[in-house]
Amino acid sequence: MILINGNFLCRNLTGIERFAWEVCKKMDLLLDEKEDIRLYVPANAKAVPDFQKIKIEKSSKNIKSFPLWDMGTFARACKKFGATALNFSNTAPLGSLCGISFLHDIYAASHKEDFTSLKDRLIRLYSLFSYRNIAKNAKLILTVSEFSKTEIKETFKVSDDRIKVIPNGWDHFKELQADDSIFNSFPELKDRDFFFTLGSLSKRKNLKWICEYAQKHPDETFAVSGKAISGLVPPELEALKSLKNVILPGYLSDAQVKALMQKCRAFVFPSYYEGFGIPPLEALSCGTKIIISKKASLPEIYGNCACYIDAENTDCSLTDLLSKKTESPEEILERYTYENAAKKLLKAILTAEEKQK
Repeated sequence: MILINGNFLCRNLTGIERFAWEVCKKMDLLLDEKEDIRLYVPANAKAVPDFQKIKIEKSSKNIKSFPLWDMGTFARACKKFGATALNFSNTAPLGSLCGISFLHDIYAASHKEDFTSLKDRLIRLYSLFSYRNIAKNAKLILTVSEFSKTEIKETFKVSDDRIKVIPNGWDHFKELQADDSIFNSFPELKDRDFFFTLGSLSKRKNLKWICEYAQKHPDETFAVSGKAISGLVPPELEALKSLKNVILPGYLSDAQVKALMQKCRAFVFPSYYEGFGIPPLEALSCGTKIIISKKASLPEIYGNCACYIDAENTDCSLTDLLSKKTESPEEILERYTYENAAKKLLKAILTAEEKQK
């Protein structure tokens, strides 16, 4: 039996949580009746999925602390059911109860310099603790790119047979209707006359690049959407607020994001560290050109379908970059779907369970 850690049901919907929601939905459609996979749902979950084959097990406990949930409540549930844990959120129960766990990336290990305040350093220590627990104890480690796989293997001395790549997807965007009312709220955003960037407003998303470029090009307009996460907030956020050519619409719905992606000149993603990087994939699905950093996993995922920038250098012209020819994203959009991810995940966890028998 597989018991899915439902901690993602109580988190804000960023990349990891999106991946968990979408892959579980697709996996539910693929299951045979004989396969026993259940989702352990906290009492204070923001929503409960309506699955057909994945069984719902409801906890009487709220998540008040994610570490206490992972290492206490959820760990006890795994013991009670005699189940193997499936963890999506870079955290897991300790020791032999770790089960099958995702490490989407190991940002806290590779970018120590980003964690400066006391709160940041505490976040980093807990992240490193979780990475090491999963690297040492998981039956199977799952990650989202070859880049992340290599980093995990080299940093934590993990053997190749203990780690599998399950990439992200974009297909949640397919049936989504764009909400053009966003342009009523921000009439300065004209059709095909602005650049758009999206992501949690954390340091690795590299708002510094956007800030410096926008200062150099006051005639070009930028819309920068996202929500500042706890800790790791870049100092450039305040500087961006002072620039007349930068619009900060805040946290947007998926439908509003799709509207901006459809009507921007290009989607700009200068992040210097990503385990995968979903937003450029969403933009490509809208028929929008993408301008992304050459760093981390991004060249691996996007290949010749993107225009590339140096994450540390703003001496370039986005307009000139857009004049360069890029390949059709059709192959990438067919490869990176949540349906394909669910198929790979289901095969990986059932194979791991079979080896334990």
